[in-house]
Amino acid sequence: MVRILATGTFDLLHPGHIFYLSKARELGDELYVIVARASMIRHKPKPVIPDGQRLKMVNSLAVVDKAVLGSESDIFEPIREIEPDIIALGFDQMFDTQQLEKELRERGLPARVVRVTGSSKCPLCSTGKIIKKIIERCNERNADRNREQVSSMQTRS
Repeated sequence: MVRILATGTFDLLHPGHIFYLSKARELGDELYVIVARASMIRHKPKPVIPDGQRLKMVNSLAVVDKAVLGSESDIFEPIREIEPDIIALGFDQMFDTQQLEKELRERGLPARVVRVTGSSKCPLCSTGKIIKKIIERCNERNADRNREQVSSMQTRS
């Protein structure tokens, strides 16, 4: 039985997450997922969705066998508990695979690190892209409203 581990924030769950987790699942027999705690995220903005809700969303996915929250202090703690054979990283995760494998070995964790590659060919497969699209739509609506107001004022004069 090959146990795979995937990690991530999983804020604003989207098709890119499904692609990543599906590809990770293909690497073995069971897929565990560590959902990062907001308190441990330092490389990007804190999630919008609270920890527990993000965990419930990931646990609800058919491709996931079990999801857990990450540690509040040591990112390697849940890895020790899960004992994965393979850790699958997403294409955009900032970890250096060789450095991560070295750190795992130093801690007595023999997992192999694999980067999931490929593309889901989805224009909105990242939280950042989704947020940008929402902002664009809001700006378009505001511009439309402004044009309507100007037009209405010109008609009255």
